[in-house]
Amino acid sequence: MQHHQPQLFSDSNPVEVINRDGRVRHQPEYLSIEEADALFSYLNRNLDWQQRKIFIFGEWHLQPRLIAFLGNDEILYSYSGDTLRSILWPDEIAKIAVKLSKELKNEFNVVLANYYQNGEDSMGWHADNETELGKNPMIASISLGQPRKFKLRHRDGEQKNLVLEHGSLLTMSGECQQYWQHALPKIRTDGARINLTFRKIIT
Repeated sequence: MQHHQPQLFSDSNPVEVINRDGRVRHQPEYLSIEEADALFSYLNRNLDWQQRKIFIFGEWHLQPRLIAFLGNDEILYSYSGDTLRSILWPDEIAKIAVKLSKELKNEFNVVLANYYQNGEDSMGWHADNETELGKNPMIASISLGQPRKFKLRHRDGEQKNLVLEHGSLLTMSGECQQYWQHALPKIRTDGARINLTFRKIIT
């Protein structure tokens, strides 16, 4: 009997975006349209979305998006002067976390969800390099709703741009957070976007 190696991703083949000083892979059709539509609708209605303040450039600012922080237990996560305390994630998110953990061979115990209400909501340049994530964390990000441009910038100035579509999966792993920053710039659109960024917090 012929044995096949398990696929790292499920349905379609991922695109290798970066394979230098870390790894970034993009899978446009990770979720079906029906799955992505249902998940967007559920998250939009049921998560406790909040606009929180962060401390950057010596001042407190409201984040230009809404967030929700969930996990498989009560877990703390701090970034930019703010400390989040997770609430227990619902079955709809727990199932995705289990699926991703199995496929990517990386345990995910929290998800930081971001809600971009329109094109004015954005994310500035940053790296997910907080101490709680460990030295070389894997981040698995599922995008829902309005497609948005996602930008990557290496320390040496090289840049990569891609569009994150409804139902797509992006993973960043290896030394990526040490050498690359990423951002989600503003665009002209009234469309809303939700993304789920699965992480492992070391407790």
